[in-house]
Amino acid sequence: MADAVKKEKKQSRIVKFFKDYKSEFKKIVWPTKETTAKMSIVVIIAIVITSVAVFLLDTGFSSAFAALGNLVG
Repeated sequence: MADAVKKEKKQSRIVKFFKDYKSEFKKIVWPTKETTAKMSIVVIIAIVITSVAVFLLDTGFSSAFAALGNLVG
């Protein structure tokens, strides 16, 4: 009898989980196509700016270390 109670409680927890899941899923506000496109453009621009900054820093440091290497050796 105790096994039947445990099984029933477990099933009710599983059912409650999926009911809560469905309820929360309905609350999601999905972005529009326009919003998604705008945010994608912002991300791409940020990636390009960051890439250029890293490239410039890398080039600058490479030149600086090369100059130091020429001075030392």
